[in-house]
Amino acid sequence: MIEGNFIVLEGVDGAGTTTHTRILQEALMQRGLPVRATREPSDGPVGVLIRQILSGRCVVPGLHGSRPPSWTTMALLFAADRTDHIEAEIVPNMMDGVTVISDRYDYSSVAYQSVSAGEEGVIEWVKTLNAHARRPDLTIVLDIAPDVAEQRRIDRRAGREIYDDSDLQRQLADFYTKMETHFPDDRIVHIDADRSIDEVARDVMNAVRALRNEDPLS
Repeated sequence: MIEGNFIVLEGVDGAGTTTHTRILQEALMQRGLPVRATREPSDGPVGVLIRQILSGRCVVPGLHGSRPPSWTTMALLFAADRTDHIEAEIVPNMMDGVTVISDRYDYSSVAYQSVSAGEEGVIEWVKTLNAHARRPDLTIVLDIAPDVAEQRRIDRRAGREIYDDSDLQRQLADFYTKMETHFPDDRIVHIDADRSIDEVARDVMNAVRALRNEDPLS
């Protein structure tokens, strides 16, 4: 059996990675392709813990009261979750010929931990933690203006998370625009996500069609 493709969607919170993961999954399924949509943090045990931390439901003691775990702890947790995600879900599905689409991957770890740490050498350390992470066949980065992404986060009325600081999100948006400089061997495509859902979805599909050596949609 031919191994399925591994596709990742990346971007800041509010860029639309979850929406376009779903739309891409539906579009490929309509073509009769076996598809598995997944996400990080995953739905595994470590991923569940990370989601509790992100929402503020899980904290650790600090000198001035309860606080989220440090960026180093978060980097290690994300790497552990990713290893479990790869072994339990991504690779088994690909080996069965299923195309796997992941809403975020190790790029998010490099982006979020390096920006939140604000220290030299963090990027290489986080990449080392994820050195055995299977590389995607295609990574689609949804680039979006920070102000637009922030308004989308407000509109969806989701609970505030620990990385929702506006200045942090601006730094993350800048990081994503040049992400391929940190992953020079990966196939990375940038798409302008400031536009309508239909326009972005068309370009996402065209990136996937290019991966599969198919003609683009007009």
